[in-house]
Amino acid sequence: MTNFRKDLSIPGLINHLHTFFSEVPDPRKLIDPVIKFSDHLMSGFAIFSLKCVSLLDYDRRRKQEPTANNLRDLYHVTNPPCDTYLRERLDELDPNEIRFAFKKIFSLLQRGKGLEDFEYLDGHLLISGDGTGHFSSNCVSCPQCCTKKHSDGTTTYYHQMFGMCVVHPDKSNVIPLCPEPILNEDGNTKNDCERNACKRAIEKFRKEHPHLKVIFLADGLSSNAPNIKMLEENNIKYLLIAKPGDHKFLFDLVASEKTTYHEEMTKDGNLHQFNFINNVPLNQSNQDVKVNFLEYRQTDKKGKEINFSWVTNIEITISNVMEIMKAGRSRWKVENETFNTLKNLGYNFEHNYGHGKQYLSTILCMLMMMAFLIDQVQFICCQVFRKCKEKVFTFRNLWEEMRAIFRVINLTNWENFYSILCGEKFFNTS
Repeated sequence: MTNFRKDLSIPGLINHLHTFFSEVPDPRKLIDPVIKFSDHLMSGFAIFSLKCVSLLDYDRRRKQEPTANNLRDLYHVTNPPCDTYLRERLDELDPNEIRFAFKKIFSLLQRGKGLEDFEYLDGHLLISGDGTGHFSSNCVSCPQCCTKKHSDGTTTYYHQMFGMCVVHPDKSNVIPLCPEPILNEDGNTKNDCERNACKRAIEKFRKEHPHLKVIFLADGLSSNAPNIKMLEENNIKYLLIAKPGDHKFLFDLVASEKTTYHEEMTKDGNLHQFNFINNVPLNQSNQDVKVNFLEYRQTDKKGKEINFSWVTNIEITISNVMEIMKAGRSRWKVENETFNTLKNLGYNFEHNYGHGKQYLSTILCMLMMMAFLIDQVQFICCQVFRKCKEKVFTFRNLWEEMRAIFRVINLTNWENFYSILCGEKFFNTS
């Protein structure tokens, strides 16, 4: 079998993750705990790495051989906690304590030149952001829950997150970044919201990666003056959806100004029509916020039309307008290739693994996203992982085979595990 890359294949990634999790402070500050806190974090990660259907499924098998041996040898879990204790301990952990694990994996990918193929528009990375929900209930709640009161007197309690990922118009895979939880703070009667979470996520990202060239892609919720000023203060390019209903002043102004029109016919038979203007005010109340505006229409061979419009701080020219359009349309990858993948391709995003009394739901969501990140890094950088996936055709089949092998064979190391998945090594389990 081809050798694993030192840092960007599964053994190295797991080792780095375990090293970081070993440094996360125990919320209870226990001096000599029966189960190390890193065992709780790595067990939680293993559940999502293996795509276990529930914590009960993990609990049934955690002490059985060879599952217990494989948790120890592959995931560095020396004493796997029961599902109840796992929930109790992870519930106490502040989500900010594991944020930098995402930065560590991202930095490994950057140093290993795994980001180079994602560069676009003069070496920028396209970062798409959007909000999504991961918990909702009419009866279970915690102090961090957002609430929605209904006319019939009932209340819905929910958790959301603002997710960001690196995307590319020509690639189906993405690189997820650390999600920003949308949580109510203690004593705050007003719900936290996607707009506030977006601001926190951008500011944290820029602090962690001060020199990275990025273009932020987002929906119409972000194309407002405060958000645009915040992006520019953080030296971030942006390409944001702008809808006529939200930007009447801008659309009326553009209709009265001299604009540049350009059209192209591509080999697939689609007609692309562009209308753009640079350096116009965003709205009447913020004349000082200047944006560049792009309208786009695509007409396919059957005459079907789709229309988009964006505001950006990238100067629009005839030579780059097609690239800008493709970048803007790749925004949907945060929904299609991230959230939908987590929901539909075995990650069980919509399954409630536990809510807890404080942070459990958020921590589990972040561990799931970490598992997704490491899978994506492997797919980008590890030919051994790609070979395993090609053998079984789909990711869902790959997860099923991984769980089956993990439960019946003492694997010893990841090389053995992936050799079996690839069909290069066979074990007699009779």
